[in-house]
Order: sequence, then structure tokens, then C-alpha cells
Amino acid sequence: MENQQETAGPDLCGVRCIHTERVARAGEEALEAATLDRLARTFGALSDPTRLKLVMALSGGEMCVCDLAAFLKVSPSAVSHQLARLRDLCLVKRRRQGQVLYYSLDDEHVAGLLELGLAHALE
Repeated sequence: MENQQETAGPDLCGVRCIHTERVARAGEEALEAATLDRLARTFGALSDPTRLKLVMALSGGEMCVCDLAAFLKVSPSAVSHQLARLRDLCLVKRRRQGQVLYYSLDDEHVAGLLELGLAHALE
């Protein structure tokens, strides 16, 4: 009964729960700890302004480390450090052409995250 007050499980904190079905559904739909951790790390990586600028720049197409360094006005070493973190989380990928490494977004999901986040920020 969604409109009636019911206790959800043991009364652990003395708070009554009105929507026990919603609590049960949330528990059933809860992510596994490993998935939740990866999602949190993904959002954590994108919460850093420098990494977010890198990812946004790459949404326009692949770029090499030197171009990204020029864009951010930092050293190529600093860019490489940030790109390594983004690669670890499968947000960007790289391809080698001779001695040059080109970076791009890992897949369309990353672009979707950016678009959705930007739309929300601009509301």
C-alpha cells in the first residue's frame, strides 16, 4: 500500500517508511559494488576540470598529446598523466602513428555523458 505508512524491515532508526515498494525496488535494482565503484571513479575523473577539458576537446575528434598540451597550456607530460587516468577508466583510447600517439573518446557513451552533463549544467 503505497499511500499508507508501513515500516520497511526492522525499525532500525525509528523512522517510518511510506513507500516500501520503492525501497524494495531500489534494493533489487542496486548495482553490484564493483559496478558502483567503477561508475563513481568515472564521475570522479570527469569532476576534475583539466580532465573534463581534455575529454571535451576530444569530443571534436582525435588529437595528439602535443596538441592537447597546447590547448591546455601545460606540458605534454602533464597531459599524458591525465590521459593515463582517463584511459584506465576507458574514457579515452589511443592509436599510434609512427612516434605520435593520437587520443580520442573511447566510444559514443562518453560523448553521451558529456552531452547529457552539459545539457543539465546549462538548465
